[in-house]
Amino acid sequence: MKLGELKTAGHLPTLIAAFLYFDFSFMVWTMLGPLATEIAESLAKHGYILDPNQKATLLAIPILGGAILRIVLGFLVDNIGPKKTAIIAQLVVIASLFYTYFRGESITYQELLAVAFGLGFAGASFAVALPQAGQWYPPRLQGLVLGLAGAGNIGVVIDYIFAPKIAEIWGWPTVFLVGGILSTIILITYILMAKDAPPEVYQPRKKKLSDYLKLLKDKDTWWFSLFYAVSFGGFVGFANYMKVYLMNVYAEEMAEIGMKILGESNVKVVAGYFGALCIFAGAMLRPVGGAIADRIGGVKSLYIFFGAVAALAIINATIVDNFYMAILVLFLIMAFLGMANGAVFQLVPQRFGKDMGIMTGIVGCAGGLGGTALVKTLGWSKATFNSYDVGFYIFAAIVILAIIGLSMVKTRWRTTWGATAGGKI
Repeated sequence: MKLGELKTAGHLPTLIAAFLYFDFSFMVWTMLGPLATEIAESLAKHGYILDPNQKATLLAIPILGGAILRIVLGFLVDNIGPKKTAIIAQLVVIASLFYTYFRGESITYQELLAVAFGLGFAGASFAVALPQAGQWYPPRLQGLVLGLAGAGNIGVVIDYIFAPKIAEIWGWPTVFLVGGILSTIILITYILMAKDAPPEVYQPRKKKLSDYLKLLKDKDTWWFSLFYAVSFGGFVGFANYMKVYLMNVYAEEMAEIGMKILGESNVKVVAGYFGALCIFAGAMLRPVGGAIADRIGGVKSLYIFFGAVAALAIINATIVDNFYMAILVLFLIMAFLGMANGAVFQLVPQRFGKDMGIMTGIVGCAGGLGGTALVKTLGWSKATFNSYDVGFYIFAAIVILAIIGLSMVKTRWRTTWGATAGGKI
């Protein structure tokens, strides 16, 4: 996987700092997912009962906020640099976390929606961390480098392992206190370690709004947006909704399994552990997907990854009838989505290398919008049919649409920009 080259071909401290920044930002961004049940119960004590659509909205707002703000931060990356942009975004996130802790269980649903949007700045860190790491490295290492930086999405695994247990012992607002303290520590570490690439390594081009419009007129921008809306949108959507899904469908089985296998009586904690297991696969395998794409080409990799996801989504909606089979299928779905994330961003810097900041923002926005749509689709499916099957079928159909799209662009990509990109297409 050419790991040895990372020490000599770029700036390793910046790569590590970008990973840590994105890792903990992703943890904060998806914090509401593993706490959804606890927060809903807390609101119910104060007379506010959330229906499935309201729960889905609360979980979707950080994703939507992250999607919109990725364009904003991508613009700032190209105009003031990644490091300054990261510091500004992280300060907003830290303020949102401490506000929630001090408001505690008296916080209202409307306030939570505002906080959820503030957490979107953490999700938008993607548009900062990946360009900052990628700017230091040559095209042949982009899949691996951006895969490693993007593997920071393992932060959501940390959420699912620890957040429900902390909430059980000290109350769910304490999770926000812990998040605020850790985010402050990471900000200080990032400031000390990260560096923007010097002009001799990467020459930034300040962007205007017209540059966005120019890129939006390029049809490849829309193709990449579709592919990432499927891969990252699927990953973050399932990650945010995982606990709600498991609690609604398999609560009784998890309660029994928790006592027998884990010695844990709190089913919400058990759901967190199994959710972490599934999400772990996607988070850890993102750099593997990037490395595979470096070796066999991004297009061929996406055929494999997307094909597996579509088949597994249909299997989950059609034949899965017990908890263990569901966990296996969800684990594999998240694994292939994670690898697909790495494959997409093996291709993007080869096509839009001079516009990585702005393109990461645009494509990252599409990923966030895809995640928002998935969460709302699952919530709608549950509210309308009292089942998630229709939601999984719709997701599978969109993945198949992406596969058809790959077939439409692969020849043109390989014979035009792919011929001089410097990496395998």
